[in-house]
Amino acid sequence: MPNRLAQETSPYLLQHADNPVDWWPWSTAAFEEARRRGVPVLLSVGYSSCHWCHVMAHESFEDPTTAALLNEHFVAVKVDREERPDVDAVYMEAVQAATGQGGWPMTVFLTPDAEPFYFGTYFPPEPRHGMPSFGQILDGVRSAWSDRRDEVGEVAGRIVADLAGRSLSASLPADRLPPGAEELHTALMGLTREFDAAHGGFGGAPKFPPPMVLEFLLRHHARTASEGALEMVQATCAAMARGGIYDQLGGGFARYAVDATWTVPHFEKMLYDNALLCRTYAHLWRSTGSEEARRVAVETADFLVRELRTEQGGFASALDADSDDGTGRHSEGAYYVWTPAQLRAVLGEEEDAEFAAGHYGVTQDGTFEEGASVLQLPHAEDPVDGERVASVRRRLLAARDERPRPGRDDKVVAAWNGLTIAALAETGAYFDRPDLIQAALDAADLLVRVHMDGRARLHRTSRDGTAGDNSGVLEDYADVAEGFLALASVTGEGVWVEFAGLLLDTVLLQFTTEDGALYDTAADAEALIRRPQDPTDNATPSGWTAAAGALLSYAALTGSGLHRDAAERALGIVTALAGRAPRFIGWGLAVAEAALDGPREVAVVGPQGDPATAALHRAALLGTAPGAVVATGAPGSDEVPLLQDRPLVDGAPAAYVCRHFTCSRPTTDPAELTASLQGE
Repeated sequence: MPNRLAQETSPYLLQHADNPVDWWPWSTAAFEEARRRGVPVLLSVGYSSCHWCHVMAHESFEDPTTAALLNEHFVAVKVDREERPDVDAVYMEAVQAATGQGGWPMTVFLTPDAEPFYFGTYFPPEPRHGMPSFGQILDGVRSAWSDRRDEVGEVAGRIVADLAGRSLSASLPADRLPPGAEELHTALMGLTREFDAAHGGFGGAPKFPPPMVLEFLLRHHARTASEGALEMVQATCAAMARGGIYDQLGGGFARYAVDATWTVPHFEKMLYDNALLCRTYAHLWRSTGSEEARRVAVETADFLVRELRTEQGGFASALDADSDDGTGRHSEGAYYVWTPAQLRAVLGEEEDAEFAAGHYGVTQDGTFEEGASVLQLPHAEDPVDGERVASVRRRLLAARDERPRPGRDDKVVAAWNGLTIAALAETGAYFDRPDLIQAALDAADLLVRVHMDGRARLHRTSRDGTAGDNSGVLEDYADVAEGFLALASVTGEGVWVEFAGLLLDTVLLQFTTEDGALYDTAADAEALIRRPQDPTDNATPSGWTAAAGALLSYAALTGSGLHRDAAERALGIVTALAGRAPRFIGWGLAVAEAALDGPREVAVVGPQGDPATAALHRAALLGTAPGAVVATGAPGSDEVPLLQDRPLVDGAPAAYVCRHFTCSRPTTDPAELTASLQGE
């Protein structure tokens, strides 16, 4: 019989609706039930494309004996971390503080007052590799709760007090100013020391794509002409594009590589990774003209639209790592890997199979499990027959499409759709793909219709066109505003600047403190044991620095001193962290580059649809000056304040470039405009 999760909309929660565990969703009622029964709460947090979440579910939560123990002695609460990032953040901070590490599935035991007292992640069904079994954990917690309740309460109280005492306001510099050139250079030196010169990227295994850091390096190169910054971007992007982390047939990136060489990925594909990386490769092409960067940006954009777009025009959250391997068994990577025999079955016994094996690095021994290989481009720099590659790729992709497909988490997350809107709008503009711009417009329309309410408040998620019963967090407001502002720059539709302004006003009212710090949840959001606050990047830009970036761009387009001041005060945390943790404050560093450069403000005025206007607009969008903002409109347009009082020049379309409250003379020449937007 289905449990309470059957009434939820989260695909992850619905995956557990038929468990014998009597799951509750996160709710006041769940904790009231624990209080009524006098039992602790088991909080289990995961997400739909999490491999080890599925493993623990199959091993423990589908096991009747384990379920019976849970149901008798605990109230079990299941949370989708993507739907409730606030709950996840608060308890993950406790897990990391107590154990020194974290991850998903996250397993936390709480008092009926939601105070944590015991932590972990994945627990096996039997003792393994020095880890206790999940059953042993349940017995131990049950015994402690029953026999040492006072001690448990004291532990929980100390943990909550420790969390409550962690405020970031003290980390802000006294003047609250953003980093200057010296701090940004120090950050560059720190990244240089951590750079993997052999394989690209930063750090060792597992290795994650670093799009926020790459954006900083591109902007730093644009401002300073630092060849070292650009070389780190080029080497990392090339290594990822040619490695197994990139889907060589269908486009798009997996979540991370389990090794340091980008060879074997953890195969889930996340919307946010692909949106961010699509934009990174598009910006790399903008800086260098790299054909490989162009190809990857376009292929990734096409993947987003083909595989993750929903019927309502939004974008789904993820594709699973696991799929049916053809025998009824779910295996990680089954949809993506190939053996030489599988190549021959599709391409024939003749030369094409041998060519494909050499081109994509498919060997008899394999690079993955059971002799299978993850497709790579190990000889990418060697000349190849482009038509032959296209033919082989087309046939292999068609054959792969016949395999059982990975599951899709089809909830629409506001923040990640905001990132996708920005990526598709810019990629469509750069590469003359109006279909991508339209996809961005459709997603933006969905966010306005379904996720936004009349008070300029956001719902974090929707599914099948219906908003979830959850409030947006800071990253939702910031990333959606970022997407809307990028869309306005590309389309010239000022309404998107207006919508961004409404969201950013909510950021100022609900998320920002008097000293310039930001919280991840609104002031009127559900109160947890701690109000989460984190300026560092994770898989996506931190809400704190993403808000700073959107505030800065909005201020440049509108002339709002209020929003500019808020952006600069928010960037004070980057000043504090630039030298200590540059890898984890990448987006903040990128925004700081924009603030230091101006950012430059470009107004393109001319009849819309006129080729001369279009040429100036394109030159403006392709400018590499860090964080430059672009507005375009007909003469006399006042949709965006940056366009006001900008006349034509001798009757011809013109571009105006302003910086630090000073405007250069207008130009009618796209080449002159391009030259004025190249770094310093």
